[in-house]
Amino acid sequence: VQLQASGGGLVQPGGSLRLSCATSGFPLDDYAIGWFRQAPGKDPEGVSCIYYDENVYYKDSVKGRFTISRDNAKNTIYLEMNSLKPEDSAVYYCATDQRAMMCHPKRYNYWGQGTQVTVSS
Repeated sequence: VQLQASGGGLVQPGGSLRLSCATSGFPLDDYAIGWFRQAPGKDPEGVSCIYYDENVYYKDSVKGRFTISRDNAKNTIYLEMNSLKPEDSAVYYCATDQRAMMCHPKRYNYWGQGTQVTVSS
């Protein structure tokens, strides 16, 4: 199982970014997969997840601003982030697990490397 996140960067408040997570080694449509983030001095948190049954979770603070999507043909998931705020700044990770039904970091056993998102003027 391999995951590789990309797409982070520096963006001004109100701006947009799209994160990508390329995956391999497992059937993407049979696994839960999601985006997590960790800001300095804080615990990692679930941002958005897609479960094996296609249900989707969003953290309350990103609802209406972030959209998760999955392209099974490309074995890639995305996180479209709009109206970014400084408090969205963090290292973002993608992670997967076959049995996860919660968007909590401890439920996911396979992680990619992070990509830094910085929202600042």
